[in-house]
Amino acid sequence: MKEPAMETVDSFGLAAERQFADLWSREVLSVKERRLLLLGLLVGQGLHDQADLHLDAALRAGELTETELREVVVFLTHYAGWARGSKLNDQVEELIERVRRARSDREGPAG
Repeated sequence: MKEPAMETVDSFGLAAERQFADLWSREVLSVKERRLLLLGLLVGQGLHDQADLHLDAALRAGELTETELREVVVFLTHYAGWARGSKLNDQVEELIERVRRARSDREGPAG
């Protein structure tokens, strides 16, 4: 008789996930304020892939609007540099287009 496979538990992953959940649920700063701080940090360090994930989360969760994301680009470009600002602008515009297309696909043809 074959024994059932033991499930591997990623205790580090679970602990890290719990710590991040606790960090994001604290009450002094809003989720929006935390998201803005994190985006500034990620863009400033040139961590484009991680910034992309947080831009997506912010827009889809309604934490930041399209207009606010574009304002983040303007602001951070002056502090993080034109090259990083240009990359951020591309990320934001591509994200906005993707989200609009997805919403349009879900709504289907009008009429």
